[in-house]
Amino acid sequence: MHCWNLLCLLALVPQTALASVLAIDYGTEWIKASLMKPGVPFDVLLNKDSKRKIQSAVGWKRGDRLFGTDAANMASRFPDDVFTSFKYVLGAPYESEIVSYYAKISPADLVETSRKTVGVKQSDGTEWSVEELTAMQFAYIRQLAESVAEEKVRDVVITVPPYYSQFERDAIVDAIEISGLRTLALVNDGTSVAVNFAMTRTFTTPEYHIIYDAGASSTRATVVAFTPLDAKTGGPGTHVAVNGVGYDRQTGGIELDRRMRQILVDTFNAKYNKDVREDKKAMAKLWKEAGRVKAILSANSEAMSSVESLAWDIDFRAKITRATFEAACTDLKSRFVQPIYDALNTAGLTLDNITSVLLVGGTTRTPMVQDAVKSAVGADKIALNVNADESPVLGAAFHGASLSRQFKTKNIKVSDISIHDVEVSYFAAPTTPLSRPRSITTLIFPAGSKGGTKKTLTFKRKEDFTLFFDYKHLIAPGYPQRIFESEITGVAEAIGNLTERGAVDPVVKATLLLSESGFVSVTEAVAYGEIKDDSLTGKLKGLFGGGSSSSEEATSTENTPPRETNTESEAEPSSSPSSSSSSATPSPSANDTATEKKKALAKEDTIKLKVVTTFPTIPPMTVDEKKAARGRLRAIDAEEAAKNRKEEARNTLESYLYRLRDLLDDEDRDTPFKKCSKESERQAITEKLEESFSWLHERGDIAETSQFLDKRITLEAMEKPIIHRYQEIEAFPQALNNSQMWNWSTRLFLQEARQNLTAEMEADLPSKWTKEELDALEKQLKEHETWLHTWVEKQKTVKSNENPVIETAEMKARAKVLEQNLMKLYRRKVPKVKKPKVTSTPEAEPTSPAGEEAKAEGPPAEEQAAPQTTEAPVPQDQQEPLRDEL
Repeated sequence: MHCWNLLCLLALVPQTALASVLAIDYGTEWIKASLMKPGVPFDVLLNKDSKRKIQSAVGWKRGDRLFGTDAANMASRFPDDVFTSFKYVLGAPYESEIVSYYAKISPADLVETSRKTVGVKQSDGTEWSVEELTAMQFAYIRQLAESVAEEKVRDVVITVPPYYSQFERDAIVDAIEISGLRTLALVNDGTSVAVNFAMTRTFTTPEYHIIYDAGASSTRATVVAFTPLDAKTGGPGTHVAVNGVGYDRQTGGIELDRRMRQILVDTFNAKYNKDVREDKKAMAKLWKEAGRVKAILSANSEAMSSVESLAWDIDFRAKITRATFEAACTDLKSRFVQPIYDALNTAGLTLDNITSVLLVGGTTRTPMVQDAVKSAVGADKIALNVNADESPVLGAAFHGASLSRQFKTKNIKVSDISIHDVEVSYFAAPTTPLSRPRSITTLIFPAGSKGGTKKTLTFKRKEDFTLFFDYKHLIAPGYPQRIFESEITGVAEAIGNLTERGAVDPVVKATLLLSESGFVSVTEAVAYGEIKDDSLTGKLKGLFGGGSSSSEEATSTENTPPRETNTESEAEPSSSPSSSSSSATPSPSANDTATEKKKALAKEDTIKLKVVTTFPTIPPMTVDEKKAARGRLRAIDAEEAAKNRKEEARNTLESYLYRLRDLLDDEDRDTPFKKCSKESERQAITEKLEESFSWLHERGDIAETSQFLDKRITLEAMEKPIIHRYQEIEAFPQALNNSQMWNWSTRLFLQEARQNLTAEMEADLPSKWTKEELDALEKQLKEHETWLHTWVEKQKTVKSNENPVIETAEMKARAKVLEQNLMKLYRRKVPKVKKPKVTSTPEAEPTSPAGEEAKAEGPPAEEQAAPQTTEAPVPQDQQEPLRDEL
């Protein structure tokens, strides 16, 4: 049992304000998801096959779209229509090295998109961008989550590798938006594992741990500091801070699979003197077989590989040993452990400072990788304290819940870092008309900068200018270094306005942000100039340092969106100096007036500028492109929904036809269907049934959904009278018993009520009923008894295959009317006796003792009243009602 079910999450919101947060650990080979919703257990989301992870694959089989294992299993039959592991090329340039590598492991037909990124082409010529394929997977997971949450799910947290560039992060966010979800945050996968590790632990002293994640496509090592929070730092709780990251983009489980497949390919080619690489289906079969053999060799020293009819009708069999496999991967051992050294070096720590190394990722189960890691860090530091497969998604879900206002979670403060140097460059203002342009470059966000960092750059400019944002170093072979360009316009006009207002040396200030999700952006640009105040008060403020300060206050960026979705920020019109109004009587809102004056002054010395951002290398998808992609996905969804409705209608009709045929085939037995139907009816149904079977066989594949429904409705209309007769025969005894019960109960009530009424009239006491009411009830009873007797006798002459002359619905309705009238009188309360008023006069004579004694002799009026009947109608299970047999 997961212990975090008891510790992690408490929902403190009313039911009307409930919201859900979806977390997705988007892996190259497998996808895991978790849903955070009040009332839903905090665990991994199951797919339609009740599996805890979903294979990262999308495919088509004869026009039907498949996901997960269903799609991956079709790869050997339809290699051109099944796409897997495309996380490799998400946001990658088409000419990059990673795309060439992906072509070695995937039979997909790759194409170049209009944005110079990667797309795929199906066998029928349909092209999809990688963002669209990823969006299909996200939409599929969203449907699974909504079926569990029983409500719409919008907010999502996605795990990404820490080395992801802004191009790849843009692609992930584009896919999220195409799928109909909304990005709550992107969280580095090592950080999410650290959050999961801290969820059920309390740290009394600072500890350093390494999150070692050997996944399918890459290997990452993250050095994390776990520090207890005290009252001053927002405690009690835990501060999770990433101190260093190391990675290798192409060393992972898929590279091991590729080398295993190469062993199988070389064995086949050498044995049969044929090149199996020429057959796409054969290569897809060997890819699947390579993964199976690798898994077997993780627990055994040798394994038998067997693939029937691999190629050219050849059944391939070969024995593969672990020694052969490890010999082919010798060079990878050092690459698997190098990220650990890189992470320690970045963090400025040594292994002596590390408490443990947490193993995450499926590739850590490979003996070769385990031996390499143990040799590097020591076996005593290896820890298996987290779930190797599910800890990233569970940590991401918890992190998402902590960002949402709908949940209250354990206090875990997260600080992540960026691992790429980001610099900004611009052309300096020319000093003379003939001076050559001079470029100035500044490192604004060095590697190790914390997410949520803001920086403000000040420029002495009088004309529009452009900021160029670049990665200082090449992030991956073939990737561009230029991230984006931001042009700041409206500078000349703004500077002129400030100068007219009396500003001294106005400047341009640009605010840059490194968001929590790893995006760099220009959030604002303004023209600023300190305006002189020539009044005595202003001079005194200037003398004693009371002027306006140029320092900027720190701003919280916890809820900052992952990236700026608007590429332009419009300039606000400059406000003219406002005239001060004098008043003899002090206003009660003097503080408010002072605040407004400060704001007015701030507006006077600051003018917002326009920022236009362009992407010269790998642009994110535009609004129109995402709208078109979303339209394509919705069209597929609508087509699949229509196809599912048609298939369901056909299956329902087919099963109904077979059921009806079975009823007609039981002619030798005395079945209820035969008892309640006539020969002519059965003959008509038989003819229509044979016609429907023939139509289904000939036209079923091209028929519309409405035709299937019409065929079924026609047969149901023919069968309905038979079913109705049977149902009436079944329901008649109970309906008759119920009617007779209320007749008997009403007659019993009338007998008792009339006796009580007579006694009360003789005692001159009020009664619950009048004679007229009892007579009316008795009249209704006799009418009901007469009607029931008449029609029951007629029903006795009706055969079982004839329509009933009396419906049980009418019997129940008439009995209900009698019941209501009876209970109306039965539940009536006894009227209260009004006491006579006693009046006293001055001349009233004193009451004699004899008179008092005489009054005492008679009982009160209430005690003289006849006893009231309180007996209710006899329940059905305590009666012996009259029952006529049908």
